Amino acid sequence: MCIRARFFLGVAGVVGFLQGEPARVKCLAASGLKDVSAADLYPVTRFLPMAAEATRLLRPQLGDWEQALRYIGTQATVDFLASMFGRDLMNAAAGNPWRMLQHMAEGYRAAVSYGERSVLWTGDHSARFVMRRDFMPAPYHEGVLQAALEAVGAQDVQVHGRQLSLLDTEYDVSW
Repeated sequence: MCIRARFFLGVAGVVGFLQGEPARVKCLAASGLKDVSAADLYPVTRFLPMAAEATRLLRPQLGDWEQALRYIGTQATVDFLASMFGRDLMNAAAGNPWRMLQHMAEGYRAAVSYGERSVLWTGDHSARFVMRRDFMPAPYHEGVLQAALEAVGAQDVQVHGRQLSLLDTEYDVSW
């Protein structure tokens, strides 16, 4: 189970920006890696301790654990949308939040090699985004989903995650 290097670099970058270079190095060290090559995939087992360390470092500045995770998820989305895969996703969405969610369910496969995602439409401007077998806590993906919808111009985005089981979460999304 792997994750793109872009997510490692994004987390380290956020921590470095907000807390300085020593914190960035400490965050990256939590992954067990000294350097990350942007083109590679890395085991999710290296990303999880890094995200936990980033959350610990950012929590005092951002308010709490959930806010720190949302911020990291938001940055992950910004970084992903700047990648080749992200640009393809933005083109496919064509400024439409409905299309963005639909393509995100499929697009996660370009970013990670585990889990399943699906969208259940609950209205013209609302959906339930379901993630199965995903390791990141709900607030992280709340940040991801909100940032992705805002990237295509959605206004007043609301995302609320609800844990179904240890690795399964559903997110009520509206705009």
